[in-house]
Amino acid sequence: MSVQRERTEWVPDGHEFALCLTHDIDRPYKTYQSLFYALTRRDPSHLLDIAPSRTPYWTFDDLLDFEREQGVRSAFYVLDEQSLFTDRSPREWLTMTGWQLYAGRYDIEDERIRDLLETLRSGGWEVGLHGSYESVDDRERLRSEKAHLESVLGEPVLGGRQHYLRLERPETWEHYRAIGLQYDATLGSPTEYGFTDGYRPFRPFDDDFVVFPLTVMEAALPDPAASFDRAWAACAALLDEAEANGAVMTVLWHPRYFSRDHPGYGRLYRRLVRAALDRGAWVGAPGELYTACVGTR
Repeated sequence: MSVQRERTEWVPDGHEFALCLTHDIDRPYKTYQSLFYALTRRDPSHLLDIAPSRTPYWTFDDLLDFEREQGVRSAFYVLDEQSLFTDRSPREWLTMTGWQLYAGRYDIEDERIRDLLETLRSGGWEVGLHGSYESVDDRERLRSEKAHLESVLGEPVLGGRQHYLRLERPETWEHYRAIGLQYDATLGSPTEYGFTDGYRPFRPFDDDFVVFPLTVMEAALPDPAASFDRAWAACAALLDEAEANGAVMTVLWHPRYFSRDHPGYGRLYRRLVRAALDRGAWVGAPGELYTACVGTR
């Protein structure tokens, strides 16, 4: 396939490049992080966030308002993870690994999560699967998580991304394809950014199953609280490269990074989206781009 054909296949008419917006919903509530930040940042005000009335990581209202104002939609990948105290062995309750992987998670059956999913679905946002930590090589667990999410959402999901970007190649993609998912957005790095895995989505099995490489996760960028100019320069350079190569640039911003615990990241995201639109990019969710360019089975 020629370079020009690859460009036109994945970048909708009238646009020079595409920007796919994604958000992994890992921890919408601040729990043990309150104590962690109070100690590590020597700021006892974080302890106030333990109160049930305070939900600093629930940033969805402002995020959706911004995307709505810009006329764009993104993908939210929903995690159906095990709970530390009800699903895991007591031996893990006092381990750092146990707390990191399974504490402070959420139940997709909870009313507030159900309401959020309905807001996303009815508002035109994409809801996808965020495969749990142990599902990377467990097809039946993935199948169960997908079915559970779809039962709450009330409609099928198109694609997803694995938690912690855990990926077995090509086994995880084979699992995705086998359970009826049409794309994966896992391939990428939590510590490095760039077009390491190419400028466009690719088809690992030469069929309609597609991989969207992750260009940048917010935590891999220079800290905008320390130097917003450096962080923005990195984003601007990625936009330059995307525009020059007719690329599909995929970004990941976790919702909690729009909170005060991560200053500067929300501003950086808003500037990135506005700059892409100003450059004439197509901006939206991976599922939307997949449907426009490939269709659905």
